Amino acid sequence: MADITDTAAAAKRAAGYMAAGMVEDGMVIGLGTGSTVYHTIECLSGRIRDGLSVYGIPTSYQTAMRAREYGIPLTTLDDNPVLDLAIDGADQVDPGFRMIKGRGAALTREKCVAAAAFRFIVVVDESKMVPKLSGTVPVETLPFATKPAMAQLRGLGCRPFIREAVKKDGPVITDNGNFIVDCQFNEIGDPAAIEAAIAAIPGVVESGLFTRFLGNTTVIVGDDKKCGVFNSADIIT
Repeated sequence: MADITDTAAAAKRAAGYMAAGMVEDGMVIGLGTGSTVYHTIECLSGRIRDGLSVYGIPTSYQTAMRAREYGIPLTTLDDNPVLDLAIDGADQVDPGFRMIKGRGAALTREKCVAAAAFRFIVVVDESKMVPKLSGTVPVETLPFATKPAMAQLRGLGCRPFIREAVKKDGPVITDNGNFIVDCQFNEIGDPAAIEAAIAAIPGVVESGLFTRFLGNTTVIVGDDKKCGVFNSADIIT
């Protein structure tokens, strides 16, 4: 088990470091939430000490705290509504670059930052590459409308559950003050259609399905020996 864990950690580090190497002087970049992106932040910190000038826009309070700890200057979408690139992780990526993201509950801000970027770089280890999306899709909902939203989510063929916090009583509260409903799908036959159907439910803020960034996405897949880099032109349909 230790060898598997060490291998996965090395793969994440390799992918995160390669993404950091794609950042150029003067860029404004989106910083995603999750363990792989933290390796990107770590590498960027060293490059900043060596003279690189960049600004980051974090997708969560957790990422903001980590970035400040590592000396990365931060800005906002108000001041920089267009980004050079965004770097983020993913929970699953299928052969068409459609993804499930946001199991760290930062999905809405992650989607906003990805939409603002000219280029979307996704860093994963090879275990996240799947033939078809399935399993848990996080959905951020307004607390006021969570129960009726869950009823409509069931109609899409999933089993929805309000995510409970681990170290506090009650539901997980997002950085936006909302709830997370985890929707368990046996399979997701048409991810784009499901994303659109979820978005149309009143009370839903966003879902963790990312299907609208196929034209500007680069996926970096790390393993313990090397990284594979795949661009939109490599998509298998």
